[in-house]
Amino acid sequence: MNKKLLALTLSGALAASMLAGCGGSSNGGDTSTSTDTKADTTEASGAEGSVYYLNFKPEQDQQWQDLAKAYTEETGVPVTVVTAASGNYETTLMSEMGKSGAPTLFQVNGPVGLANWKDYCYDLAGSDIYGQLTSDNYALKEDDTVYGIAYVIESYGLIVNKTLLEKAGYTIDDIQSFADLKNVAEDITARSSELGFAAFTSAGMDGSSDWRFKTHLANLPIYFEYQTDGISSTDAIKGTYLDNYRDMWDLYINNSTCDPKELSAKTGDDSRNEFLAGDAVFFQNGSWEYANLTGDGGYTDDDLAMIPIYIGVGDEANQGLCTGTENYWCVNNQADEADIQATLDFMNWCVTSELGTKTMADEMGFVIPFKGAQESKNLFVKQDAEYTAEGKTPVSWNFTTMPSEEWKNGVGQALTAYAADQTDANWAGVVSAFVDGWATEYQMANGQ
Repeated sequence: MNKKLLALTLSGALAASMLAGCGGSSNGGDTSTSTDTKADTTEASGAEGSVYYLNFKPEQDQQWQDLAKAYTEETGVPVTVVTAASGNYETTLMSEMGKSGAPTLFQVNGPVGLANWKDYCYDLAGSDIYGQLTSDNYALKEDDTVYGIAYVIESYGLIVNKTLLEKAGYTIDDIQSFADLKNVAEDITARSSELGFAAFTSAGMDGSSDWRFKTHLANLPIYFEYQTDGISSTDAIKGTYLDNYRDMWDLYINNSTCDPKELSAKTGDDSRNEFLAGDAVFFQNGSWEYANLTGDGGYTDDDLAMIPIYIGVGDEANQGLCTGTENYWCVNNQADEADIQATLDFMNWCVTSELGTKTMADEMGFVIPFKGAQESKNLFVKQDAEYTAEGKTPVSWNFTTMPSEEWKNGVGQALTAYAADQTDANWAGVVSAFVDGWATEYQMANGQ
């Protein structure tokens, strides 16, 4: 193990798994193809260079495997895709980087994640794929050095079963604020026996699901605090809007398909399956869920919508979906020169070829920030564009500034404890994990 990786491994506990499961599907085990297979196929094909992609997104594993196979058939260049288990990307990356035949293509979640891997990032400034970007805003840069390139833009919010909502006597036009949402949700709860469904799916705090709340929902009070203070990151979050966070969490857990005491064991699959079964109207998740909800006899576009997550702050009438990225491709500068070039060529093919762009748009449901992007058929992607066209302001992804995975875990544990016993004292534990935990983890991550 080289000195860079040894130092990184020793500090890894401070930032393990910084890539926080956007679409961290519970169907993701480690679906990896072994690095031994990679070495064998490289030698067998005789191709110059090979690619080893450590994929972050379990829910897109099969599509990446298929795309890799197609590229190899077309070019003769071996491409191996290894998919890390949900919530374990950073630890998997550390492990794989310590092996011979380490990943040539990996990802970081933004500036915080980049801090761990900067010394391993090839400068992409002169690459073909950098030239394909529609905006420099999608490049992870410092001065003139390009360390990473965003390969997907995604949105999340409240996915709505419009048919059930209408059965309850409402439409999405009736929900334009937190107050509106609270009114609708509590009315559905009051009539749940009569209606036969709940307002919200289970807010599961199992590891396959908790990222939706300790990361994605937590983004909202962070976003509004940053907006109020005119900043884009901080070493000490104040928790200005944590009362609003509590209001939304209360709404989720007290108007759902299960008792709040059961949430520690509820999974991401549970929540999705409840929505698919018509057990609840609302399901907090993102554009990456579209294929899961519409495939194999699922819902049609007429059944679904995505609305903003309102928490009672800001100009709610003009609030859009939470839209951004935490997915930046990086190329391993420690790899052989031929493997680096093979990796650059594969990346460029993915975002310029008909098959690559079609797969990313239609099968993966991605909006990709490249000139050759195909229009996505994903309803939630289209709705995000419609919100923006109407002049609504997207909520930016600020969870990339969260100081560590340990901070998220602390918040998640406190949320779970509060759900089981909803006292002010237990909510104070959430506030402490959020505010005090932020300061502590930031100082540890930055050697202060």
